[in-house]
Amino acid sequence: MLASSWSPEVGQRLRAERERLGLSLRDVETLSHGIADKLKDSDYGIAHTSLADIENGKWPPTAHRLYTLSVIYGYDYDRFAGICGIPASESLKEHRKLHLPRTYLIGPVPERYKAAFSAIELREKLRTERTNLVPKLIETWQEVPLVLQLLGGSDPLYGYVGMNDHTLDPFVRPGAFVRIDSRQRKIPAVGWRSDHDRPIFFIELRDRYVCTWCEMLDGRLTLIPSQQSNRRIQHVRYPGDATIIGRVTAISMDIVEPEENEAQA
Repeated sequence: MLASSWSPEVGQRLRAERERLGLSLRDVETLSHGIADKLKDSDYGIAHTSLADIENGKWPPTAHRLYTLSVIYGYDYDRFAGICGIPASESLKEHRKLHLPRTYLIGPVPERYKAAFSAIELREKLRTERTNLVPKLIETWQEVPLVLQLLGGSDPLYGYVGMNDHTLDPFVRPGAFVRIDSRQRKIPAVGWRSDHDRPIFFIELRDRYVCTWCEMLDGRLTLIPSQQSNRRIQHVRYPGDATIIGRVTAISMDIVEPEENEAQA
């Protein structure tokens, strides 16, 4: 962190956190030495004079000292970094916005997310559900499923495609999760080159939801399934019998059914 990015206001927030716990500068110094000893790294230690300079806005804490303060003041590291003006919790989301030129291996799920539901676990929970908006299915859950966190987006809606819903199979398979942009509700008449980039919409009918291709003509909404699904084209009155929730902008789905023992792991 550059010293120019630090300010007295941020230092005052840190002082307020210390005082909230009734700690003196020397108390924090003593506690920090304990953390440094446990981690066997003196960089985690904070002298009381250094902490005073940090609180007075002279310079920012190092990454090691920021960790130490988050432990002492009782914050998750990313949240504490946010208090200090560092958007650490946004790093994964910002990474997804980068246009990296080469294909690369992401690696395993970060440790911080392993307590959240995996895609397989979430699909098992929803196996008997019909196609629906995800908030209606998980509104009582305490964790945001990992698969939805990784879909990201700017205030998106999420949808789940029921296990018996083959409307756009194999483009959108049963059990898929979709990200929905509710700002995009206009169905384009042209502009796609093939089925693979044809716009997909999430539609609410009177008795169910459907994730499908669409056409609009003279107040009639035509729901178009994939040829492979062997479903029939359906015509409904719009807006009387259908509501366009929004356009699907991202999809998370299995392309091979997981082994039974993997789903139960």
